[in-house]
Amino acid sequence: MINKLKKNRSLFSAYVLILLLFSLCSNSIHGQENNISNLGSDQITVSPVKLDGNILFNVRGVSSFPSEQRAKEVSGKIKQAAANYSIQPEMVKIVDENSHSTIYAGNQLIIRIFDADAAVESIHRDLLAQTIQLSIKSAIKTYRDERSRPVVIKHIKQALLATLILIALLFALLWLIKRMDIALQNRIKKRIESVENISFNLIKSNQIWRIFHVLIKTLRIIVILFTIIFFADYVLSLFPWTNAFSKYTLNLIIEPIKNIGTAFVNYIPKFVFLIFIYFITKYILKLIKLFFIGIDEGNIKLKDFNPEWSMSTFKIVRAFIIVFAIVISYPYIPGSDSVAFKGVSVFVGVLFSLGSSSFVGNIIAGYTMIYRGAFKKGDRIEVDNQIGIVEEQRLMVTRLRSYKNEEIVIPNSVLVNSKIVNYTVKAQDLGLILHTIVGIGYETPWRQVDAMLKLAASRTEGILKNPPPFVLKKSLADFAINYEINGYCKDVKNINAIYSCLHQNILDVFNENDVQIMTPSYVADTDIPKMVPKEKWDTPLASED
Repeated sequence: MINKLKKNRSLFSAYVLILLLFSLCSNSIHGQENNISNLGSDQITVSPVKLDGNILFNVRGVSSFPSEQRAKEVSGKIKQAAANYSIQPEMVKIVDENSHSTIYAGNQLIIRIFDADAAVESIHRDLLAQTIQLSIKSAIKTYRDERSRPVVIKHIKQALLATLILIALLFALLWLIKRMDIALQNRIKKRIESVENISFNLIKSNQIWRIFHVLIKTLRIIVILFTIIFFADYVLSLFPWTNAFSKYTLNLIIEPIKNIGTAFVNYIPKFVFLIFIYFITKYILKLIKLFFIGIDEGNIKLKDFNPEWSMSTFKIVRAFIIVFAIVISYPYIPGSDSVAFKGVSVFVGVLFSLGSSSFVGNIIAGYTMIYRGAFKKGDRIEVDNQIGIVEEQRLMVTRLRSYKNEEIVIPNSVLVNSKIVNYTVKAQDLGLILHTIVGIGYETPWRQVDAMLKLAASRTEGILKNPPPFVLKKSLADFAINYEINGYCKDVKNINAIYSCLHQNILDVFNENDVQIMTPSYVADTDIPKMVPKEKWDTPLASED
């Protein structure tokens, strides 16, 4: 019994974490109680006959008399015979008849053995009867020996000794865990503080240590709990009245571990296949990524394929390859053929289909915008009266930065259905045409106005000299002629500053030539011209005067 306890403890030490997860599992006991034997193509259920928790032999049943009921009845008769000290083990005998063999303990009927019972074990009926007879004799002897006074006293002494060992062991474990707690605290304290400094106090040292402390406390509870469990199992196994319960609780813990070990060994070939699929997929993706990086850097050129599409196309190809690998690997995933796994898969699919229509729509819109080539990172665009520089183009949204340094986040689904004005795409070739309108009275010669506007444009830094600026007469309004000055510009990012400089140069030139700007309109001519004399251009502020 002591060797058996040592074996169980060594098994416990190897699988202590697994025991914690499966200690409440009881399905394995049911599987032991009702074993399935195959006889030809028919499945026959057999149940064990037990005495004090020890299995003596198995019996079969029929539909009208199930194996569980038969085993329970035979167990009760053997227990009655063992408790009747007038029946000696030698009085267990076999009486052969034509259709069956009957085993008696004295005059008490124990069990009838039929040819069908022997067929389950694939032996002759006489040999099965003799085997059962020996099992019953041995069970009766064991039953009486374990209840004898010397054996019970011996077991009580063993239980007391085990209790003392348990108390000493618990004190030793508590002391050892406490020392380990102190050692870990001293060893990792400086490292935790360095992590706190590196993370700029985002991660607190007391928070990290609290996690370690909780882990140590959990380990202490687990060790103490299972030490007490195996002590209780050992003490209960010493006495015949509690031996059955001891075996039940032990199997409750050991059987799940055995099942897990068996399942793991059987799963190794599938696991190797999954590893093979993983590495094949990983290196295929690396090769494909190198190919698209070459396209992006210009080392590889494809006809009618924009290099800016390379990484987005790689993401699409990568998604298809990963999905294909998952489809191949799905049958080899643990539990993939179970009803629960299939139900969870369907549930997740339904949630995804119901709750992600906008999500998928934005992703599709993101790829649509990428392949449409309407803009790229760094371009100045206008969408829904929002103007800004493209900072980031993602699958879900596009981020712009306005000239006021504001971040504008636009969903890609909005971009697909909106008009997009790109100020950058043509600016690098001929240049973007900047323009502004001024209203000048009919009494001013239009040739003079053209010359003044062109002079103001030529003074403006950022407006190209070639092609030269030009003037358009936009309209002959009621009180003024609307002139539009147009100038080419390639510095798109500084458009606002260039416009401001152009406007101030127009004001200076028209003031220099004593020409009034009539925009937007006027009612009557004034006695004093609406111009600023040159001597007042640099008039200081009131506080500076």
